[in-house]
Amino acid sequence: MSTPKLNPDVAFEKLPEVPNLLSMYGKAAVDQVPVLGTNRKADSMPSIGYEVSGISVSAHDLAQYTEVTGLRLASELPLTYPFILTFPVAMKLMTSKDFPFPAMGAVHLRNEITSNRPILVGDELFIRVWAENLREHPSGLLVDMVSEVYTPNEPDPAWRQVSSFLSKRRTSLTPPKDAPRPEKPEPPTANEIGDPTTTLSVDGGQISHYAEVSGDRNPIHVSAVGAKAFGFPNTIAHGMWTAAALLGSVEGDIPAQARYTVQFGKPVVLPAKVLVYAREDVAANAVDGVDASEGGWTITARKPRKLGHVFATATIEEL
Repeated sequence: MSTPKLNPDVAFEKLPEVPNLLSMYGKAAVDQVPVLGTNRKADSMPSIGYEVSGISVSAHDLAQYTEVTGLRLASELPLTYPFILTFPVAMKLMTSKDFPFPAMGAVHLRNEITSNRPILVGDELFIRVWAENLREHPSGLLVDMVSEVYTPNEPDPAWRQVSSFLSKRRTSLTPPKDAPRPEKPEPPTANEIGDPTTTLSVDGGQISHYAEVSGDRNPIHVSAVGAKAFGFPNTIAHGMWTAAALLGSVEGDIPAQARYTVQFGKPVVLPAKVLVYAREDVAANAVDGVDASEGGWTITARKPRKLGHVFATATIEEL
């Protein structure tokens, strides 16, 4: 495998294998305990990133993933699959002592995937993950977790992802408590947005299966008690399950080189039905917080009988 291009701002540490995600959640949970937890500084960032080599995806693992997300099984990995390879590495970084906020309770706000070329079952993969762009947001602090996946004999990544995570707190951008709240726009009507492309039905059993397949057993997804501890009425679907399931509405029309951007909205509280609206050739404007481009797709996930309740909005652009 060719040596990937170095990021000059990050020193990388090689890991012998992909970290165990369950142990990372255990570490994140301990981090929440007074005295035992890490005293974090909101202005610090990890000085290192992590690399892992010699990774491959088996046909069995891919079949499990496509079954639970509703995607087609093929020799190429779906756009969203590499997330489950890189997320444990990202979590190791997010539980490090110099990460600016605790991993537990962080909100996955936005996800951008760039696919430069296909990744195939059995390809030997090299992963690199680091954190960057710590910044204020009206609702807290945002940081970007950057993940790259390389295939053999290529110096540039086949797949790149920027996942933006939010830690809720007051910042200099937070409106004063007595500031008037902005008026909410009127929700669209069924006549205005037309018929859904498809309807997804998802329950706790399916999301538990996704948790097993992906390794992401965050309590908010698999435990009603854990979900309620973080303010949810019941378990919620993984954001990246939603991101994967939305791709099913446009399978066969996704370019080989594409950028897939998802802005997450309301959580999908289980069990749920999700109306999916996939629209082609929209004008370049902002739709529910995501810029759409001519010639691509905008995909919106809405709650039945409450169409202003948006679970996620995504765009697919050809590169």
